[in-house]
Amino acid sequence: MRVAVAIPVLNEADSIGTVVRAIPREIVSDVIVADGGSRDATREEARGAGAWVIDAGRGYGRACYMATVAATDADIMVFMDGDGADDPQCIASLLAPIRAGEADFVIGSRVRGPREPGSIAWHQIGAGLAAGYGMRLVCGVRYTDMCAFRAIRREALIALGMREMTYGWNIEMQMRAARAGLRILEHSPVAMNRL
Repeated sequence: MRVAVAIPVLNEADSIGTVVRAIPREIVSDVIVADGGSRDATREEARGAGAWVIDAGRGYGRACYMATVAATDADIMVFMDGDGADDPQCIASLLAPIRAGEADFVIGSRVRGPREPGSIAWHQIGAGLAAGYGMRLVCGVRYTDMCAFRAIRREALIALGMREMTYGWNIEMQMRAARAGLRILEHSPVAMNRL
């Protein structure tokens, strides 16, 4: 299965090169940096590190969507941040359940499993748990986090009919995935949790 990693960015020249170089290319076919109008050297740093850079226009969701459209050869889309918050070495464990035919959508959780002190603020944990509880009431699936680090079958993502082109992209994806009956797992470095 071909894998494309999509990285939405805006002015992340200080970190994007390191992030792109750390992506395991033996399991990832394409790295697409979707630029939202950076005014620094983000684009040059990403290209220099080996990424394919596209103009995505403004909006986090738009960047994710444009990268998905551009990845015409991909079977699986992986989304991650360009600031270094996500560990590219965990891409393999995000992909494993999808490749094994056990899941359609795997989302990273910063709440499940161990985490480094200070890696996530209390209000982020609370917001993720509250949003997860709300989604359980509405969609029947209880997420613990709205983490940007995720993998999904490209065909399934396109079928979701995503509309949110700003920061609601992640929540919309999780809600639509639950309503569509996708097989969903939450991932932590130590465990996979079926939702």
